[in-house]
Amino acid sequence: MQKIDKLHLGIMVCALPFILSFWGCASLSDNQTTEDYTPTVEDSLTFQQNEHLGRGVNLGNALEAPAEGDWGVTLQAEYFQLIKDAGFNAVRIPIRWSAHASSSAPYTIDSAFFDRVDWAVGHAFTTGLLAVINMHHYDGIAEDPSTHKERFLSMWEQIAFHYQDYSDSLLFEVLNEPHDQLTPNLWNGLLQDALNVIRNTNPVRTVVIGTAEWGHVQSLKELVIPVEDRNIIVTVHYYNPFHFTHQGAEWVSGSDAWMGTTWTGTTEEEQAVIDDFDEAANWAQKYHRPIFLGEFGAYSKADINSRTRWTDFVARQAEERDMSWAYWEFCAGFGVYNQGTSDWNYPILKALIP
Repeated sequence: MQKIDKLHLGIMVCALPFILSFWGCASLSDNQTTEDYTPTVEDSLTFQQNEHLGRGVNLGNALEAPAEGDWGVTLQAEYFQLIKDAGFNAVRIPIRWSAHASSSAPYTIDSAFFDRVDWAVGHAFTTGLLAVINMHHYDGIAEDPSTHKERFLSMWEQIAFHYQDYSDSLLFEVLNEPHDQLTPNLWNGLLQDALNVIRNTNPVRTVVIGTAEWGHVQSLKELVIPVEDRNIIVTVHYYNPFHFTHQGAEWVSGSDAWMGTTWTGTTEEEQAVIDDFDEAANWAQKYHRPIFLGEFGAYSKADINSRTRWTDFVARQAEERDMSWAYWEFCAGFGVYNQGTSDWNYPILKALIP
């Protein structure tokens, strides 16, 4: 287990008085504009944390599969050093906690699975990478939020307690891509409940919160997060145009009809991306929140030249707006790394890190 180092401890101690003072305030909806909100020390610390996230990659299809290995990816120790040496700053680790927790109260998470997640986070830290762990593929909370709310919050209580002494190089992401019956309004309430649970044991942990409706940029306008908690990074995902990025995707109905869709970087194609990223940047400026582009990528059934052009353009648009990012994903269908050849997919790698 990684303990809090002196540098991180100093940052956290400096921030603590501000957090405690905010908790003494009444809860507010996050609808304050640039004109009526004055940035605090905590804001600058959180923006620094987002800068440290920098360029990342998702360790996808591993710990968020029903069981690790089911989707063709089992994490290896050497992956972390490869990622660091290639120039990445962070890993996002999607995790299906719900497949490893009991279905009845107190919804205990299996200790062996905790050990496996500890192993992954430990290797990230050893190689100097930040790590984002999330709640991924919890279908129940999307399909029936009221029934699964207690279990969802119990799992977060256990996760937060387990990692409370880890350094601030570990970030918590509350839920991947809220959708379906977990409407924007319900999500706004649930994220507040989850934050309360997390803050009980992790008062100065950076928490990542995404938008409803699958993490779309356009759903930022419906997101409500507590003004008083400034140690929050907001995340969005980006897969537009969807018919390009998900052509031939086996899990998307009708996607075979999109095969052959290209992305050549026309003025119209680029402007569509620019407009989306401007919308996110304008929201971030209005509410003084850093943005983490937690997922973006184009599936391998698209032609490599189009994938490379699109990936480079999206990554640079994020960087121009001071957004951190994490490519989806390391070594599966979107992979920047090829498990079969044990080598990088160099066109995609160079598009991400020129």
